[in-house]
Amino acid sequence: MADPKILIIDDDPAHLKLYSWILQREGFVTTTALVENNKIELPPAHEQFDLTLLDYLLQGLKAVDVAQKIREQWPGMPIVVLSDMMWAPDDMAPIANGFIRKGEPQLLVEKLMEMTRPGAAGNQL
Repeated sequence: MADPKILIIDDDPAHLKLYSWILQREGFVTTTALVENNKIELPPAHEQFDLTLLDYLLQGLKAVDVAQKIREQWPGMPIVVLSDMMWAPDDMAPIANGFIRKGEPQLLVEKLMEMTRPGAAGNQL
């Protein structure tokens, strides 16, 4: 089986580097998309990913709007929300498949491994 491909979206370049590094160390292949100046440039639609890791608090854009763009471009791709909040944000519940608190890298890796293994599917919020 190929290494799982993860699309990481954040508005902080340092966070993109950090999460890429954490996931790459565990065998994931990562691509990043930076939210800046109230916009995001997603990778081309022909690129396929196993999962999107989406920061919740973005400068200038709402995470739910970014998630909607992801759903339009990659309809079946799971979205995991990453946030400092203690629980999954209410506005993301209908669209996200998972939630991870920031600052818990081992839990993040475990959750993404679980969600990207063959046969994994469904809303896990």
